[in-house]
Amino acid sequence: MSLKIPKIIAHRGSPREAPENTLASFRRAKAAGATWVEFDVALTRDARPVVFHDDALDRTSDGQGLLAETDFEIVKHLDAGTWFGPQFAGEPIPTLEETLELLAELGLSFNMEIKTDPGREAELAKLALPIARDIWPEMLPTPLISSFSRIAVAAAREVAPDWPMDVIYDRIPAEWKDDAKTLDLAAIGANHKHLTREQVMDIRGFGLKLSSYTVNEIERADLLFQWGVDAIFTDVPGDMVRHFGN
Repeated sequence: MSLKIPKIIAHRGSPREAPENTLASFRRAKAAGATWVEFDVALTRDARPVVFHDDALDRTSDGQGLLAETDFEIVKHLDAGTWFGPQFAGEPIPTLEETLELLAELGLSFNMEIKTDPGREAELAKLALPIARDIWPEMLPTPLISSFSRIAVAAAREVAPDWPMDVIYDRIPAEWKDDAKTLDLAAIGANHKHLTREQVMDIRGFGLKLSSYTVNEIERADLLFQWGVDAIFTDVPGDMVRHFGN
């Protein structure tokens, strides 16, 4: 499946300039020159897809407990900005709909990572993908859907058979080719810390795109691009875009 991705993908927006996975962060990524952003989608207790990374609410909001055990009526009133800085006080945890509508308005395409709440991976994919397909304009670049969960990717594939899919690995496993064939992958995501040049060559030679996370040093990014990595996820999209273009 054909996939076009830029070299630089803004990881959770621009999280060194604004609170991660918020609308403010995505706006900063756009201002920094990014053309794609990555964000995480997860479910509240009552099955509402929201854009949030952690299992627990406390690191990036004023909430407590697990997102998966908290109703949306509570989540929507949490402050996801003050922890980062007083100028972001009142920044909410965005819904998937709000995020996609803003990205479409800004002309930013995206990589949506489906989180891996055990036992709910397929449920999340089957709730999130119809929302994304309904909102996303056809004239904008087709997004990439990814997850560490093969179950989530398989469920996403059922809902959006024409959208490119990606499995993310911390370390590339021996069976990556089986995953690629079974799930009809367009790409693989890999932790740059464990990636080797030989793996990059094998994956690219197999016809897949390869992205690497989370790369914040220019020298490391340059080496990965020399190896043949297609895209990096970065917390400093402005620095990377200024150095490498997009």
